[in-house]
Amino acid sequence: MQYIVAEFEHNLEDWQQSLFTQDLADIGFEAFDGPKAYIQKSMFEETKLQDLMAQNPQVHLIGWAECPDENWNQIWEQEHPFFDVKFGSQKLHIIPHCAFGAGYHETTTMMLSGLDKLSALPTPFHVLDNGCGTGILGIAAAKLGARVTAIDIDSHSVESTQENALINHVDIQVFLGDTPPEGQYDLILSNIHRNIIIAQMADYARLLNPEGELWTSGFLDQDCEKIIEAAKREQLIPLAKHSNGEWRMLKFKKS
Repeated sequence: MQYIVAEFEHNLEDWQQSLFTQDLADIGFEAFDGPKAYIQKSMFEETKLQDLMAQNPQVHLIGWAECPDENWNQIWEQEHPFFDVKFGSQKLHIIPHCAFGAGYHETTTMMLSGLDKLSALPTPFHVLDNGCGTGILGIAAAKLGARVTAIDIDSHSVESTQENALINHVDIQVFLGDTPPEGQYDLILSNIHRNIIIAQMADYARLLNPEGELWTSGFLDQDCEKIIEAAKREQLIPLAKHSNGEWRMLKFKKS
């Protein structure tokens, strides 16, 4: 899968940068690394990017270029060493490669904190890591004794999750695709873009067990109302709202 990398220059405050990042996500950018943003080549539309820049005169677009797979992996691995992420009394060993979610982002931190607070899980307990990236959330759930299924649209993320699961001595079933795998889940973790969460809400409701929970993150405060409305349409009841900086996490259960 080939990517386009765009580089920006600005002096935005943190809250302004979060809003600009959300605007980029709205037009298809899916990963952000300092002044750089990445989008799949097949989704890139220069006119949309230029329109966005016209709406944000305080941000300067330095330029954009294709980022072939081989360069993508090499650059990412050079700039991002492995991470040891604390999870309860354990450490999760994560090698990011070109996948996303090494444990340092606020949304991942909220999800990990929620998992850490879970009491002893019943057996069996089936978890879906939807948009798994490096697999860190699924790995954490597996460390708690859950049976874990994971999925991502990016083949690199699938490979990264498989490798990281092996390194952390857990077994995770990983799929490549853009829709949640069929099954019945006790917990669905969806730390992705708000539009995907809303679009897949009916799938989440259908795949959740009667006492199951849906945990969502990857969005800002102004997105919460739309996500809650989409959940209520599928008979999912809001349980809790968590904050970490500008980012939010919402939990739901079946009515």
